Amino acid sequence: MASCKPLACSVLALFFAASMVSAQLTANFYDKSCPNALNTIKTALGGPTWSVNLGRRDSLTASLDAANNDIPAPTLDLTDLTKSFSNKELSATDMIALSGGHTIGQARCVNFRNRIYSEANIDTSLATSLKTNCPNKTGDNNISPLDASTPYVFDNFYYKNLLNKKGVLHSDQQLFNGGSADSQTTTYSSNMAKFFTDFSAAMVKMSNISPLTGSSGQIRKNCRTVN
Repeated sequence: MASCKPLACSVLALFFAASMVSAQLTANFYDKSCPNALNTIKTALGGPTWSVNLGRRDSLTASLDAANNDIPAPTLDLTDLTKSFSNKELSATDMIALSGGHTIGQARCVNFRNRIYSEANIDTSLATSLKTNCPNKTGDNNISPLDASTPYVFDNFYYKNLLNKKGVLHSDQQLFNGGSADSQTTTYSSNMAKFFTDFSAAMVKMSNISPLTGSSGQIRKNCRTVN
C-alpha cells in the first residue's frame, strides 16, 4: 500500500491503494516488498487510516503527458477543480477532503510565484515569507511547505490556514474564497475528526478508479519497478 521511496514519495504512493481484482497477493505482500514503509509514514506524520482491498494492478508503462493532464493544475479555479475531480467520478466533497493532503508536502516556487506576487487574497506575512525563497524571476525549483504551520504533521491546519488567506497555491485558496467550498472548509478547520473521516472515504473511493483487470497490467514484485 505504500512506496519504498523516500517519505514524501511514500505518501504519494498511498494514492495507488488496491482494488480486489486478483487473489495473487497475500495479506503480508507489502511487508515483504516494502517492509515497514506504512509504519514509517504513520509514525512520522500521524493522520487517519483506512482499509483497502489488495490486488490492484500496476500499469506496464507510464505517461508524463497523461499525468499532467489528469492531475489538477495549481492554477485552477474552483469550478475547474470540481470538474477535474468529477471527470474521475469524485464529488466536490471528495475534492475538498482530498485537497487536505496538502497539509504535508512541498510546492515548487514556479507553481506559486504568481500567487505571492500578483494575487490580493493572500496573507501579507505569508507572501513576504515565501518571497525569500521564491524570487520574482528565478528559483523555479525552490520549494516551500504547503502548510507552513505544521508541515510535517497530517492534521487540519491546511484548512485553518485557508481561513486566514494562507493557502500557498492558487488552487488551495479557492477552497475558501467566497464560493461553494467555504462551508466544508470551515467545518474541517474546526473538526479534524470529520476531515479524517471524509479523507479516508475519499481515498478508498479514489483507489477504485479504473482498476486494471484480467491480464492487463501486473502486480509488481518490487513496488518501484515493473517485473
